[in-house]
Amino acid sequence: MAQPAMTTDIDELKKRIKKLKSRSIQFKMDLHDLSEELPLGYEKIMEVASKTYETYRELDDLQKQLKALES
Repeated sequence: MAQPAMTTDIDELKKRIKKLKSRSIQFKMDLHDLSEELPLGYEKIMEVASKTYETYRELDDLQKQLKALES
């Protein structure tokens, strides 16, 4: 009986990872664009970098969870 729940958890994690990957790519591009415009927009560095960092950190955590569930 635990098998279907585990499959649902894995499927849900995969969906969340897919969404986060998309967001992480956008944040990475935002950070790249910001760096090319420097010194203009320097005041946005911490905000954009923080969002980028948090997204990649969360993505890494979810990928580790998925790997643990699949093994």
